[in-house]
Amino acid sequence: MTTVPAAPSTEKTNDAVREAMRTALLAQGFAAADVETMLPPQEEVYRVRAVPPLVSDIDLSVDDRMLYVSCWGTGELKQFDVSDPTSPREVGSVRLGGIVGQAAHPAAPSEQLAGGPQMVEVSRDGRRVYVTNSLYGAWDDQFFPDGVGAWMAKIDTDPSAGGLRIDERFFPHGTDFRGRRAHQVRLQGGDASSDSYCYR
Repeated sequence: MTTVPAAPSTEKTNDAVREAMRTALLAQGFAAADVETMLPPQEEVYRVRAVPPLVSDIDLSVDDRMLYVSCWGTGELKQFDVSDPTSPREVGSVRLGGIVGQAAHPAAPSEQLAGGPQMVEVSRDGRRVYVTNSLYGAWDDQFFPDGVGAWMAKIDTDPSAGGLRIDERFFPHGTDFRGRRAHQVRLQGGDASSDSYCYR
């Protein structure tokens, strides 16, 4: 579990967060009877402010050096140096959205984001990472009953040393997607997901 920043406490939101926690724990293989004992009381959801990471996507850079893990539940994108696969090291992390914290993009700091980093796509040179926010329609609606919206972010990184920095100049969101949810990303010049098998 990861502790996340507090959000305004309302009965409707507490119920939604509690249900999201239940759904995530069941999806991770916990028995229904056990899940009920793991959930905080409804009135304490925001006091505890804990949600499971809900890992929803991973992507490996073309050179097999950096592994990206999207934690949709907490709104985190984590970067691990896996050049030594037996000893992975976390070298970067950013937060956008998330079930409770709903961290804003630096380009719109007053706008809380629904959803979280998902559908990770890494450029062939390993310097750019793209994410969108929609997981699956049914899950989006369960976790964000007021709507998940649509956004996409670009994150810059050093392919050798690691470290993540959100690009403040790149933030298509809201009406940019004409009412559709943002999901799959494909890069015109190739990307890590589709090109990893042909790296030399």
